[in-house]
Amino acid sequence: MAHTTPDRNLALELVRVTEAAALSAARLVGRGDKEAADQAAVDGMRHVLETVSMDGVVVIGEGEKDEAPMLYNGEHVGDGSAPAVDIAVDPLEGTTLCAKGMPSAIAVIAISPRGTMFDPGPCVYMEKLAGGSDIADVLDLDKPIGEVCGLIAGRRNVDIGDVTVVVLDRPRHQEGITAIREAGARVRLISDGDVSAALLAASIRSPVDLLWGVGGTPEGVISAAAIKAFGGGLVGRLWPRDDSERQAALDAGYDLDRQLTQDDLVRGDDCFFSATGVTDGDMLQGVRYEGRGIASTESIVMRSRSGTVRRVSARHNREKLRAMIGGRYG
Repeated sequence: MAHTTPDRNLALELVRVTEAAALSAARLVGRGDKEAADQAAVDGMRHVLETVSMDGVVVIGEGEKDEAPMLYNGEHVGDGSAPAVDIAVDPLEGTTLCAKGMPSAIAVIAISPRGTMFDPGPCVYMEKLAGGSDIADVLDLDKPIGEVCGLIAGRRNVDIGDVTVVVLDRPRHQEGITAIREAGARVRLISDGDVSAALLAASIRSPVDLLWGVGGTPEGVISAAAIKAFGGGLVGRLWPRDDSERQAALDAGYDLDRQLTQDDLVRGDDCFFSATGVTDGDMLQGVRYEGRGIASTESIVMRSRSGTVRRVSARHNREKLRAMIGGRYG
């Protein structure tokens, strides 16, 4: 009988997908060309996705078809067999990080049963809070961020000076950063990569307690899939960039005041998430090269239905990979 819902075997298939993207992008780490690195990751991911047993539709991808020749929103991927799934991809989260050889560039993918992923419509950005399962109920975008930090300190029975919030380093966050510091908490600024930051905030043993700020809505959906499997909480609210985007969202029926949880962003209880490190970071080791044409990768893969989280370390023979699929892996 054909599977109509995602099968557990998809977990390791998705690791192959993110490994391919990471290995492809890694050849361009530190080369200063973020567009080439992103394209390499897209090429690697798309090539392996074609072989996966699923009927996938890209809900969160590289953009519209006229902007992205591969992995565009609405593209069908997989071999066309069951199960029918929604797919969210970021073949290279942290293109600038990769180009500059900086930490925490990763390749990520999430899947869930067809029709269960949130479509952000015209809203490119979303305000977000994410943290561990013990503080999930205090995550509230209507509360001042300094107050949320105090609630976290109380819940964890620590001094507020021990609470660290990871925030994208953007001018739009300056007021919030000031509020966090005035409350007595600490700020860890990052230049890019709020999917890996959301995972870090949700981790049990982590240098940060909370993710806060306005980041990409697609990254919010991908983070939601990860947190549903990993454990933790995420709330997000659509953040139109201007009046025209706000009106477009209202015309499309979006409630711009609503706080969306991870269960709103990815419905149901059977989603998968996989990430592979491109450069070294707090969550994952990046691609490393050894003698005789060997590359090593570290990945994390999880399934919400079982709550299983696996770390996968792999060694890849680059010569054999090139023989199989050409020069994609450098």
